[in-house]
Order: sequence, then structure tokens, then C-alpha cells
Amino acid sequence: MRKLSDLLLILIGNIIITIGFNWFLIPHKLLSGGVSGVAMLVGYFTDWSIPLLYFLFNLPIIIWGLIVIGRRFIMISVVSVILTTWFMGLIPAEEIVHNSILAAVSGGVLVGLGAGILLRIGGSSGGFDIVGLILTRRYDFPLGTVLTVLNAIVIIILGYKNDNWDLALNSMLAIYLASLVIDTVHIRHIKVTAFIVTSKKQEMLTCLLRLPRGVTVMKAEGAYSQGSQDVLMTVTTKYELAELKRLVTGVDANAFVNIVETVGIWGKFNRLD
Repeated sequence: MRKLSDLLLILIGNIIITIGFNWFLIPHKLLSGGVSGVAMLVGYFTDWSIPLLYFLFNLPIIIWGLIVIGRRFIMISVVSVILTTWFMGLIPAEEIVHNSILAAVSGGVLVGLGAGILLRIGGSSGGFDIVGLILTRRYDFPLGTVLTVLNAIVIIILGYKNDNWDLALNSMLAIYLASLVIDTVHIRHIKVTAFIVTSKKQEMLTCLLRLPRGVTVMKAEGAYSQGSQDVLMTVTTKYELAELKRLVTGVDANAFVNIVETVGIWGKFNRLD
């Protein structure tokens, strides 16, 4: 049932993203954030197929992510890229609203909502999200900073090449609103600490160490049962929380897990295997 619900959410998320693209952004020659924005930019200046460009530009990033990040996150991203490419060819690009500001607002909200849904189930819509996640695993700074810089470069190119800064600023509005909606649906780069109480320490450690985070083992005793337990503590990010939950429940369905938001940490946080 969980797999079916995830597939349904992937489908819904990509349909919402495509509607944001084809009904609001593309008809007004506005940009979305990330690789989709690069594909739109090239498509506007060359008349090449934007769906095809979107797929081709995502391909090397997906391969890179498959090597560095892990299979579940990337497989959801692969399915998302394929579905968005297909839906963009299936749903005609039509101008639903005539005002470019309204189009930017509507398109940005829809794209952010669709991307946020995909992030909540442990995947992404591909592109700069994968690049940003790879970089923030190696360097400890907010993912939003990475995405903002990458998107700003694309927007500046649009304004300069078109000599139309209204389009660039409206695109910036769309990207900003998409970012706000994503943060509402799925808060990015917020660190959390997981305390996992389990009687299956070794099996749990084997699975948890697949994540690029360290794990601290503490001995504990149940106050009521007076039984010996192990508490595994790990600090991770919201991006990896869905994967953490999947790993924990796969090893010990009866494990007690307490997730707390981490205000700050000192010392070595990122650990690469």
C-alpha cells in the first residue's frame, strides 16, 4: 500500500509540475528554477523541444546522483523526469491567463507544490535539487543557497539575451514562490536528531551506516520492563528523513523513534563513506 501511495503521489506531483510549466510559465516565456529553467531558456532561443531538452539535461545529473546519493532518491527522480517529459508532450502548452505576473505566481506555486510532494516521499523532480543535495552532503551550508545561485545565473542570462528584464523579474518571482511552497511542504536542510530505541542493534547499525551520517550507540534500560535496550543516535537532514524511516522500520517495526529538530551542532557533521 505504501508503494502504491508513493506511486500515486509521484504521478500527482508531476502532473502539477507539468501544468505549472505548460499552462503558465512556457506560454509567457517565463522560467522555472533548475534544469527545467535551463531547458526552457534554450528552447525559447532555439525553438528546440523543451521536453526533450529537459530530459537530456537531466540525464547526466541523474547518473551522477545514482553514483553519489543512493538508489531510492534517484529512482524516484528518474521516474519524475520521465513522467514530466511525457506529460509536457501530452498536455498542450496553452495560455490560461494573459497577465504575466499572474502566470508567474500561479506557475511558481504549482511547480513548488509538485516538487514539494516529491521531496516529502524521499525523491525530487531532478535537476538542481540533485546537484544541491550532492554539494550539501560534502559542504555544510543551506541547500537553498546553492539553488539560488544556480537559478540566478539562468535568470540573468534570460534578461541579458532577451533584453527584457520584465521576463527575468517575473521568472524570479515564479522561482521565489516555488521555493516558498517547497519550504512549506518540505522544509529543506533542517537538521534533525533521531533517537532510535531498538533491541536489534547490529542489524540497525548495518542499515543506518548506509546513510552518509555517523551513529552513536548508547546503552539504556526500560523503566517498566527493566530490559536492556540500545539507543542509536544519529543527526540527519529533512531530505534524508524519509529514507531513515524506511530503513528503521525495515529492520525493526517495533523500534521506538524520537525525532527532534536540531538547533545547532558543533564538530564533524558530514561523513562520507
